[in-house]
Amino acid sequence: MSFTTSAIAARLLAATAVCSTLIATPAFAADDPKSVVAADKTPEDAPDQLTDIVVTAEKRPQSAQKTPISISVLSGDDLANRHVVSLVDLGDGSIPSLKVAPFYSRNSALIVNIRGVGVLSDSNQPARDQGVGVYIDGVYLGRAQGLGTALFDIENIEVLKGPQGTLFGRNTEGGAVNIVTKRPSGEYHLNTIAGIGNYGAYKGEVHLDLPAIQDIAVKIDAVVSHRGPLVRNPLTGADGFNAYDKRGLHYELLWKPTADFSADYSFDTSYDASTPLYLQLLAPGTYKQAPLGTVQPQRARDANVGVPQQPSVGKVRGNQLTLAYHPASALTVKSITAYRAMTQTQYDNGSAASTLSASTATFVGKDFAGNTIPLPFARYSLADFRQNQFSQEVQLIGDVAEVQFVAGALYYQEHVEDNARAFYTNQCTTSACTAYTILPPNFRTDVANYAALPLDYTAQRIDRASYVKTSSVGAFGQATWTPAALDDRLHLTGGLRWSRDAKQGTLLTVNGKLPVDRRGVSRELPLDARWSRVDPMVNLAVDATRDVHLYGKWSTGYKSGGANSRSQEYDAFNPETVSVFEIGAKTEFFDRHARFNIAAYAGTYKDIQIDFQRPYVDGKNGATTRTTISTLNAPGTGGIHGVEAELTVMPVRGVTLHGSYAHTYVHIPPAVNPYPNAKGDLSTLAVPIYQTYTPSDSASAAADFEVPLTGATLRAHIDGNYDSGFYANSNDPVYVGANNPGNVYQPKGDAAFIVNTSLALADIAMGQGDAKVTLSVWARNLFDEQHVFYKALYVTTGLQGFYNEPRTLGGQVQVTF
Repeated sequence: MSFTTSAIAARLLAATAVCSTLIATPAFAADDPKSVVAADKTPEDAPDQLTDIVVTAEKRPQSAQKTPISISVLSGDDLANRHVVSLVDLGDGSIPSLKVAPFYSRNSALIVNIRGVGVLSDSNQPARDQGVGVYIDGVYLGRAQGLGTALFDIENIEVLKGPQGTLFGRNTEGGAVNIVTKRPSGEYHLNTIAGIGNYGAYKGEVHLDLPAIQDIAVKIDAVVSHRGPLVRNPLTGADGFNAYDKRGLHYELLWKPTADFSADYSFDTSYDASTPLYLQLLAPGTYKQAPLGTVQPQRARDANVGVPQQPSVGKVRGNQLTLAYHPASALTVKSITAYRAMTQTQYDNGSAASTLSASTATFVGKDFAGNTIPLPFARYSLADFRQNQFSQEVQLIGDVAEVQFVAGALYYQEHVEDNARAFYTNQCTTSACTAYTILPPNFRTDVANYAALPLDYTAQRIDRASYVKTSSVGAFGQATWTPAALDDRLHLTGGLRWSRDAKQGTLLTVNGKLPVDRRGVSRELPLDARWSRVDPMVNLAVDATRDVHLYGKWSTGYKSGGANSRSQEYDAFNPETVSVFEIGAKTEFFDRHARFNIAAYAGTYKDIQIDFQRPYVDGKNGATTRTTISTLNAPGTGGIHGVEAELTVMPVRGVTLHGSYAHTYVHIPPAVNPYPNAKGDLSTLAVPIYQTYTPSDSASAAADFEVPLTGATLRAHIDGNYDSGFYANSNDPVYVGANNPGNVYQPKGDAAFIVNTSLALADIAMGQGDAKVTLSVWARNLFDEQHVFYKALYVTTGLQGFYNEPRTLGGQVQVTF
């Protein structure tokens, strides 16, 4: 779906009209009341100026306006206004430079890109990493899996843009996402939320802050959130598509026996069950279309055929101990120790229509008795993923004369293993495939060479499996010199980080068999690779006035090397790197009623990790590209450049307007596929490589309103989010050869414009102490806009894609004490 400027303007005007209508209708009520004013505030206490946003981007609390990097912050209030349940909800574009999306059809693993850098291809495997680091309270989360769990009580989410290799280290070449939770206050507070929505949705939250006893403060958070399927599955007893069931528990103990020492221990456990997105057939290809595989060019509410489907279940738990000691007023020694463990199943049977897009002849095979039978369809993928990680970071933060400094060291180790099965679950009952049945146990067909299909799908043959241990150490230092002779207006910062990574692992299985090495020997293949890296940073910042801050920065970052667990020989690939120059201005004006920040950047992008499918050859079935993908570092030098701008205005007390925009350009040099195609041809053609999940233009606008009423406060929020569409796959042909120009092409996804809104009647006194009630209603994708964000065009089997989520809406009640 495409948008013209006039169409976008019309929708923004419509959104404004809706919001005006909501404000004029006090009988309706609100979203989360913590979204605008704290529970113990009255409307008269609300600020009449823009307030400082405190961030920890440089390992110490400081004003975001005085932090000389490009950074965006979503507060807990912002998340509540947008009804954000988990990180995947940020995929609507609330921060234009940040793109969050499910990995293919799986909400159980998330892609996170900043400024077009992060994930180019598949990071959903043990020995590959993402290029954007995700942290919670300073602890790095090592895997794409587990990021879809429900969020606890969030103080804010800091999005640090551009390479953060000096202070944050490996896998932050695109930037970092730092999630900060609310700490125990030592005072009694109780915040409870209960809500319902369409598609069978419900949610509940309890946040309990207890009074300190013997210098120990305790905070407990419990959350539960559920939504039924957005696309129905016709098979009785099977789960539908794009549903979730999330719940979690978090508790934290803060011991502060003296003013100079604190010990903060936290534990969290989460359960996240989700079903995959539904892959629709949008247009037929050159092959004759099976009648069952109906084309669905609009967003479907019902799948065209019923398939066995069960939830993917993720279980995450974590322990963290943070010690802070202040031996002097200007010196802090900090230790962060963490252990986290995660298991994740990934079950995906959402692409039945694509397997029905084939010539009629391919539906006929023979069983082992020689009987002619229709071939099966509906490929069910079952993948299991396990990970645990330990990290220890020590920081020294202080001030000496005119110098602020931070230094430290990090040790990180993780163990990861995965396996995957893929098999068909449905069978055509006629040669023309006008009807189907679910395959019974012990069904086999030698044509596809699949093992018996037992009642327990997890007992199916393992097609691929691997294991890896990653160890990383690093040491870093950064200092900022602010000479008093220049009236403390100039700040020169220099930083350096040394890192050493090691990955040791084993490729256990390829297509159900032992891997075969280059000498033709079947055996488990080892991975043993090490890399060292130094990342520097230089930043010159000038306070032109009290409210105008300028900076210029050069920094580098890298994504660790590794190996592809889908490959045939488990060859290691090297790290990819970025080097970026950035200039920016952070300004406030109109007596702090307006804030405008802008940044422009340009740099190089090297050794980019790209994938090519490599045909797997066995003596029985010839060449196939099934599950075999190799990763290599692209030759040549790529580049990135872009512009980011944010404007926040508070024209009058109770009204806040915010707008942001990002233009992003990523160039990756064309690359030659080094592998023969299925016909045995060796590619001689360079193919274009696309940066994935990166719209060239994106923007977001939001308005928050607060109107005092007698005995309550009316609050309203509306936001509109636009992106110009993006590629979801990194190269055009699956395989290219001199006599085979390829059979799959990557069209760009549709442009999108999503509007979210909420309305709250807040701070209604209950007449019992400080207890207050807030009533709220909310809507995501208010206008039920449709766009296909993921597209793949197969010449033979047609155009396929994933639609965005339809309109969801609901209401909730919140009680605070």
